[in-house]
Amino acid sequence: MPYSLRFALLLVALSIVAAIASGIVIYGQDYAQTRTTAEQLTLGHVDAGKTAIGRYGCGACHKIPGIRGAVGEVGPSLAGIATRSEIAGVLVNDPPNLIRWLRHPQQIVPGNGMPDQGITDREARDIAAYLYTVRR
Repeated sequence: MPYSLRFALLLVALSIVAAIASGIVIYGQDYAQTRTTAEQLTLGHVDAGKTAIGRYGCGACHKIPGIRGAVGEVGPSLAGIATRSEIAGVLVNDPPNLIRWLRHPQQIVPGNGMPDQGITDREARDIAAYLYTVRR
């Protein structure tokens, strides 16, 4: 193989590696910004929210990206919940409403399939923080 062809292939390979590395860095920065924004909006903590989701068994009814075993099909998938305009078809998707929905879904839509589980305000803020990082 001629030297010039090997050199060109090396440049292509390096370009591909650089592109992949750039993508990883950009994704990490985007997630960090999303996480910070979610925590500021809800006054909750993403990691604690992820733990609370597991503790309350939310994944038994919902598919929730990033939550191990959250493959339920009874309730709606929560993929993309952060970018939806409404919660349960009746509330504007903003932090106070999501926190309220998590704490008292039966007060908002009596008889709906989501039970009141006794989630505290702190836990609801944490869960909301996690859910606002779920964009797809």
